[in-house]
Amino acid sequence: MCLAIPAKVVEKVGNIAKVDFGDNTLRDVDTSFVDVSVGQYVLVHAGYAIQVLNEDEALKTIELLSEMLSEG
Repeated sequence: MCLAIPAKVVEKVGNIAKVDFGDNTLRDVDTSFVDVSVGQYVLVHAGYAIQVLNEDEALKTIELLSEMLSEG
């Protein structure tokens, strides 16, 4: 099973974006597959942004993931 995690784009230079997974967990990801701007949310899998998400959808997904992790 593959898992993609939502993250917010906080900086972008060329095809590389610095994204925030929450709690200031920042990583560089490749955005070659999507057209994304700073402030938008993306789904990240294996170091690549694979889909742009609207903010409501991203925040709901982040909340669900947080709930699942806190139950385990």
